[in-house]
Amino acid sequence: MDQNIHNSSSSDSDSDHDQRRTPPNSFKSNVYRLFGRQHPIHKVFGGGKPADIFLWRNKRSSGIALGAGTALWLFFELLEYHLITLVCHLLILSLAALFLWSNASVFIHKAPLHIPHVAIPEECVVEIASALRIEINRAFVVLRDIGTGRDLKKFLSVIGGLWFISIIGNWFNFLTLFYLGFVSLFTLPLLYEKYEDQVDAFGEKAMVEIKKQYAVFDAKVLSQIPIAGLKKD
Repeated sequence: MDQNIHNSSSSDSDSDHDQRRTPPNSFKSNVYRLFGRQHPIHKVFGGGKPADIFLWRNKRSSGIALGAGTALWLFFELLEYHLITLVCHLLILSLAALFLWSNASVFIHKAPLHIPHVAIPEECVVEIASALRIEINRAFVVLRDIGTGRDLKKFLSVIGGLWFISIIGNWFNFLTLFYLGFVSLFTLPLLYEKYEDQVDAFGEKAMVEIKKQYAVFDAKVLSQIPIAGLKKD
């Protein structure tokens, strides 16, 4: 009798210990997530060093990356230096320094510099090319669906997106637009991760309202347009 009580109490303590040892899952899969996200934001970014940099897990590396990007943007934007000119000048200086040192090392009795052999692995190139091929084929499928007039909703979404990008492109040049996107990678994911529940709740309400307004627009306008093969939601 005492042994059974002791065994049950020990099993209860072991289960309690296992529950305390198992970390709680902070990501709630049954809650609405922005863009249909099914994983934590850190895992969405790959879960490795790039994710640590973008989410400021490693503040030193994140600061260096953001500072270097800002310095390059200021260098090209304010000094009006061109990328091709900069690359050529850096290559000229590097090759000239290596050439002079390799020849001067014979006279000053110094060992020549060891220049490592650099080669891009074939597997890396194949993986990148395969990923690009998949994304390009998906884009072609979307463009084909739009061009054949089968999906009016997708057509309006793409037209609206391109119109919005054209307006943004009219405000900023390509370099500044690229820099704004670069800065966004270091700010928006961090803010979203910090205020994840509030943003997802607001996004859910906004999505419900958008669907409601689209249903009204579809009933009053889109359904009246005679397009063959038009998809209906």
